Amino acid sequence: MAYVLGIGSVAELVNTAINKIWPDKSEQEKQSIAAAVMVVQGQIDTNKEEAKNPSIFVSGWRPFIGWVCGAACAWNWIGLKIATFIAAYFGHPLELEPANLSEMLPVLLGMLGLGSLRTFEKIQGVAAK
Repeated sequence: MAYVLGIGSVAELVNTAINKIWPDKSEQEKQSIAAAVMVVQGQIDTNKEEAKNPSIFVSGWRPFIGWVCGAACAWNWIGLKIATFIAAYFGHPLELEPANLSEMLPVLLGMLGLGSLRTFEKIQGVAAK
């Protein structure tokens, strides 16, 4: 018994094969954006709950890390140069090395990155008010 495929069935079969071999990038991008938005929204919800906590050890750790990272960056790029200049001006040159920021910067950039994802949410119109 011969099986006869219609033109529509053949076209659908070919389309399915093409999509499996070369998937639609716009659909993949939509899925990856949706996944990223879900992760960010989950983090935002967690942040809100932590901020409500009366314990400073729960609600205050993010601002603390932000201030520590900010102070370290300020010292490294501003304070160190000013201190070195002032010490040299008064005849007491300092041999101070800048802090190694290789461990701190990923934390700071991660914190800043969450802010940029929030901006992305607002641009896309999916952010809660």
